[in-house]
Amino acid sequence: MKAQDMSKRSRWLGWLFISVSLLIISLDNTILNVALPSISTGLRATASQLQWVVDSYVLVFAALLLTMGSLGDKHGRKRALQFGIAWFALFSFIAANSTSTDMLIVARGFLGIGGALIMPATLSLITAMFRDPKERAQAIAMWAAVFGLGVGIGPLIGGFLLEHFDWSAVFYVNLPVAAVALVGGYFFLPESRDEDAPPADWVGVGFSIVGLFLLVYGIIEAGTDGWTAQKVLLSLGASGVLLAIFAWWEARTENAMLPLYLFRNPSFTGANVAMTLVMFGMFGVFFFFSQFFQSVEGYSPLETGWRLLPMAIAIMIAAGMSAKASLKLGTKLAVALGFLIASGGMFYLSQVSEPGMAYSTLIAGLMVIGAGMGVAMSPATNSIMGSTPVDKAGVASAMNDTTRQVGGALGVAVLGTVLNDVYLNQIVSLKPYLEQLAGMREKLGQAAGAQGFSAEKAYEGISRGIQGAHMIAGKIAEMAGPLGRPIQQQITSVADAAFVDGMTQAMVVAGVVLLAAALFVLAVLPSQVRCIEEGCAEEGDEAVELSAVAAD
Repeated sequence: MKAQDMSKRSRWLGWLFISVSLLIISLDNTILNVALPSISTGLRATASQLQWVVDSYVLVFAALLLTMGSLGDKHGRKRALQFGIAWFALFSFIAANSTSTDMLIVARGFLGIGGALIMPATLSLITAMFRDPKERAQAIAMWAAVFGLGVGIGPLIGGFLLEHFDWSAVFYVNLPVAAVALVGGYFFLPESRDEDAPPADWVGVGFSIVGLFLLVYGIIEAGTDGWTAQKVLLSLGASGVLLAIFAWWEARTENAMLPLYLFRNPSFTGANVAMTLVMFGMFGVFFFFSQFFQSVEGYSPLETGWRLLPMAIAIMIAAGMSAKASLKLGTKLAVALGFLIASGGMFYLSQVSEPGMAYSTLIAGLMVIGAGMGVAMSPATNSIMGSTPVDKAGVASAMNDTTRQVGGALGVAVLGTVLNDVYLNQIVSLKPYLEQLAGMREKLGQAAGAQGFSAEKAYEGISRGIQGAHMIAGKIAEMAGPLGRPIQQQITSVADAAFVDGMTQAMVVAGVVLLAAALFVLAVLPSQVRCIEEGCAEEGDEAVELSAVAAD
């Protein structure tokens, strides 16, 4: 059965199994983050290796999205989804049975291939199945709700698993989800493809993969080494050159993987920029508060998951309701309103956050941010997909997913840099204190001297971040014997205050960015989704044909 010929009941049953497939992706990184300490202990991984456990997946995933979306359009979106799920399950099993950190890093990289197949296929199948603009908008709104929920409940599920099993459970949990998605998708999803797909654009594939890889790599490394580090500048510079060549090639080849005429439509371009900024804020908030709850407030991974859950629920509810809001207000006002709400939550949290504060004060801000992002995310996604011909749905979905990944990486890197700069400036006050401790060998005890306590090494450990500060404080406390407790409290109180000050200043920056995003949306994004050529959607009030744009 063709996608456009499905009954309403069949479409929504198919949507259900698409959403199960999406959960595999949206859960992956957040569920992994809470397992990193356990992986460090179990595999004796260094801090840099743990970073690569996360980043190997992100880099491969982001680099291949456009290519895999294009292949799905050509060879079949259902086929791409099913193959991606099976691939993801296989390498989840391999990752769970890794006997070394290097093996886990490689397995995570191969997981990124599966993710790049799954993610574009989910949204492009929805676009092909739901051709009526109103029904499609609702289906995409609920797709966005599932994505937001998966991101939010990842820490909760991860925390629960780690309290009962070892770190491998966060990979084994993918297997039953994949089984349900595979079986259900096989029976209830139609095949969909571009029947007139041109030959593969291998030159475009090469430039896009390498260019996107270097772009995301440069952004990730900037978050840890700074934006002026040589490898960051080289990576970002090379990515700029390669992506510029990619754009030049795509504008001239007859078999373009990513037709550049899509970007002439503000419904497509404006919504992609908006999507980048939504993820900028979302990933930044999860980055801040997962560390705040665990390292500053001392909660377990499971307790942290419970405290982040209300934000995820707010995203889910707001995204689910956003289709109605978009229908009443128009895409422009709905997305702008979402940004305004989220920025208000950022500004609120920037004023009230402090170590030891009541969770009841924080939850309001987290839920406001979640609600705003949910409201903005769904109409922006619908604008991207609704403005694109169905035969290019895979590429459009991949573009949407690529902007999500780049926006998330930028959020962590840029806002993390703001946080880290403030943190480093404030912990300088610990230097004299650590030097004083180093000179008190008779009070610290002979054990301390024997272990070679060094103010310089201690400060270096504290400067690596809030986790390092608590670890160093604990080690010094063990060496100091009876004096250990007040020493530990002195170091951690300074580090905690520095981290929270950095977090609040970063949230001010995020609030300003989201406020600017609202103004950008009001200036650029059309109120109604504009279709660039025939085949985007069934005729309806929400679709405005701009065939002349495509003809140009």
